[in-house]
Amino acid sequence: MTEVRRIMHWIDGKPYDGDPDRFGDVYDPASGRVTAAVGFATPEVVDRAVEAAAAALPAWRDTSLTARSAIMFRIKELLEDNADEISRIVSSEHGKVRADALGEIRRAIDVVEFACGIPHLLKGEYSENVSTNVNSYSIRQPVGVVAGITPFNFPIMVPMWMVPIAIACGNTFVLKPSEKDPSTSVFVGELFREAGLPDGVFNVVHGDKVAVDALLTHPKVAAVSSVGSTPVAKYIYQQASTHGKRVQALGGAKNHMVVLPDCDLDLAADSAVSAGYGSTGQRCMAISTIVAVGAAGDLLLEKMRERIGKLRIGPGSDLEADMGPLVTGDARDRVVSLIEQGVREGARLEVDGRDVKVEGHEEGFFVGPTVFDHVTREMTIYREEIFGPVLVMLRADRLDDAIAIVNENPYGNGTAIFTNDGGAARKFEHEIQVGMVGINVPIPVPLAFYSFGGWKQSLFGDTHIHGPEGVRFYTRGKAVTSRWPDPTARGVDLQFPGSRRA
Repeated sequence: MTEVRRIMHWIDGKPYDGDPDRFGDVYDPASGRVTAAVGFATPEVVDRAVEAAAAALPAWRDTSLTARSAIMFRIKELLEDNADEISRIVSSEHGKVRADALGEIRRAIDVVEFACGIPHLLKGEYSENVSTNVNSYSIRQPVGVVAGITPFNFPIMVPMWMVPIAIACGNTFVLKPSEKDPSTSVFVGELFREAGLPDGVFNVVHGDKVAVDALLTHPKVAAVSSVGSTPVAKYIYQQASTHGKRVQALGGAKNHMVVLPDCDLDLAADSAVSAGYGSTGQRCMAISTIVAVGAAGDLLLEKMRERIGKLRIGPGSDLEADMGPLVTGDARDRVVSLIEQGVREGARLEVDGRDVKVEGHEEGFFVGPTVFDHVTREMTIYREEIFGPVLVMLRADRLDDAIAIVNENPYGNGTAIFTNDGGAARKFEHEIQVGMVGINVPIPVPLAFYSFGGWKQSLFGDTHIHGPEGVRFYTRGKAVTSRWPDPTARGVDLQFPGSRRA
């Protein structure tokens, strides 16, 4: 371990080493080599971070909205100025190609830009003379110390779904990023300090379930946001809510793309390949399932083959590469195992990505684009979230059958329909039981001024993430009723408050 760099926690505005005996390996997915060791937080380290956030809370909560907004503007500028360096860090630990990393950073910056408008977003309501000389108004106040638990697949975008809005609302934050690609969060902490964010407002603790459990049970953590698989999301929701915390826990997905015969099939094929294999399929909003209606399936499959054959697979540092490796060797092995399971269960393997080799990176965690056709709902490759470059195609006779397939699936994150029929699109939009819907758009992720979130087993909690619902999650409402009576008109009044009509 002395030959690799050490990735430390970020607590109270500076690096913190923590327990030197608890650490994990960080890999370069393209080479398969260990490049760093990340410290794993003990409960004592988590407590140190939470206490730093709690100590910073009173002053930050009382900082004016305009001052908080000014810091958000500086953070936005620093993220833009350092986008190339952040993309390099992301690619080196996640494996995604540089263009994909830059796209992720752009979406992160969009949320910071939304948070720059916090003075407007926190405006309340005011009613004059609700009773004689009585006014009522509402305000929103921060909830306190909040925590974020984020996955490996978007090491900057997903934390930025949470952090800018939470701190702009006046909260302080403790982030537990994925231990698979932890460096981005520490670099962001350095940028936040450079932007003028006070020490302790943003903290990072690395680690495993020990760190997660310490955050979920800590008495000074008021709210928890998380993104991860459905079993993890359910666990976080149950544990945190049991300990009295507000929770939003986004879970897994099995996103369906319904293709009707009347659609622009070239657009559909472009979209399926882009949305299925971008970031090597390691997106919670990736299209993983195609439902081809009627005659659309054979024609679509032929066009997809043409596009898949032109994809360039390589390391994230290859600026010409379209698709990089999976994040770890375990992730690669799991995807390969599921492909083999699909073959055993009788699905038709149309494109096989198991034997991909990248020259000079033979030990990398690569799996190529893979396509199964004639998949049934009972098959493992349909029921499980593969989280890799594997597309499965189901067949349906009618639009109603396709809608039933999507609605009966336990996940409800995102879905899309490709059609030139406005009536079919409206029917789909109205009847589908999914949180985010695309019409001729394969990945319907809303921009930062709308909120992101799924239905069913894809979300545990009452609110979606970022956007207006993010502001509501990170604040609590308070209603105030005030009277400034005329000193000449005082007297005893035994009526119920607010009941006087004149």
